[in-house]
Amino acid sequence: MTAFFSHTARKVSLALVFAASMSALSSTSSFAFSAEAQQMCTGDAFRLCSSEIPNIPKITACMVRQRTSLSSGCRTVLDRDLAAQARNKVAEQ
Repeated sequence: MTAFFSHTARKVSLALVFAASMSALSSTSSFAFSAEAQQMCTGDAFRLCSSEIPNIPKITACMVRQRTSLSSGCRTVLDRDLAAQARNKVAEQ
């Protein structure tokens, strides 16, 4: 029973760390994930890039490297958000 609670507490802690990381990321100019991307990609981030949490640039790079392994919903919103970010950088120059 204790193992169950420990495992659950660890999952909740990781989810909170990832959510906080994504929130911090959305307020920086380096890359801003949409709320939809956070919702669609949290599971993929834990599954594929948990070793990079809480380092936002490393999570982002990992997700891009693992693009073919992402769920279709995550891949769609990640591609859209990355394209929007690229357009914004070009517009700023």
